[in-house]
Amino acid sequence: MRVLVTGGAGYVGSHTVVALAEAGHTAVIADNFSNSSPAVLDRLERISGVSVECHEVELTDAEATERLFHAEPIDAVIHCAGLKAVGESVSAPREYYRNNLVSTLTVADAMEKNGVRRLVFSSSATVYGAAHSSPLGEDSWPLESSNPYGQTKVIIERMLSDIAAANPGWKVALLRYFNPVGAHASGLIGEDPRGVPNNLMPFVAQVAVGRRDRLTVHGDDYDTVDGTGERDYIHVVDLAAGHVAALDHLDSMTADVRAFNLGTGASTSVLQLLRAFERASGRTVPYVVGPRREGDLAVAYADPSRARTELGWMAARSLEEMCADTWRWQSANPSGMSSRLDS
Repeated sequence: MRVLVTGGAGYVGSHTVVALAEAGHTAVIADNFSNSSPAVLDRLERISGVSVECHEVELTDAEATERLFHAEPIDAVIHCAGLKAVGESVSAPREYYRNNLVSTLTVADAMEKNGVRRLVFSSSATVYGAAHSSPLGEDSWPLESSNPYGQTKVIIERMLSDIAAANPGWKVALLRYFNPVGAHASGLIGEDPRGVPNNLMPFVAQVAVGRRDRLTVHGDDYDTVDGTGERDYIHVVDLAAGHVAALDHLDSMTADVRAFNLGTGASTSVLQLLRAFERASGRTVPYVVGPRREGDLAVAYADPSRARTELGWMAARSLEEMCADTWRWQSANPSGMSSRLDS
């Protein structure tokens, strides 16, 4: 199957391209490189052993997106492209709504015009907001995020459900990610955030490698195992495998649209992750405790049983593997994708 992976040069997208190649599919990348680097393409080819086709395209541009679909025979789309920083979305909501919503509508329009009706969408556990307690199941309702980034995912899920209902033949899998971490075992690709990392693991890794002085732990007075927030961390390679499982399941889905949690079903605190990373790296990670951040939950973790039952998928990699693979990537690439790639 030829699969268009939007945002395929990014963190989740690049690992998904590798998983597709391993499963015998052909990936075609569409990316504008606003939060990724073309340097990933050579690395993907080294890992997969096959040439990776990539189109630099702005998916909010309807004409450019339509040209892409005319140029390529596409069987299905995995839509990973989108702005994704929660904090940034609060300060720049118009940019987030415009980019994430318009790009999705543009891709959906091009799909319908060209008879492509299989779609795997990168959603997020942020759609559950603060209204539900863990473990979080796909039937939790209503969906209402506490930030603009999460709200774009809520709206897009509704948009895609309405599009599928109005256009026979569509099959859509909504993948609600929990907290992707880790890197490919080769150390060639991993998370390479621009500027200050928004997520915990890359920040910890950058402290350990010497790019940042210390970590700020946002609150240590939650009702949790050690007072710090607990989240469901999932290895990005397991997450990528979940995309392939969802893709392969689309044709057998009885519903037009189906949501699936991709998580481990277990929670890990900030300090537990930090200590695990110190063991994996052999480095001490200095930290200070700061105030809680508005909107943060004490605990959030998945009920992944639907994905296990219907997709035949489950997370396989441990916290120790997540930390070891992150450190292998970060220590080999201290400057991220701009680090020199030795032959």
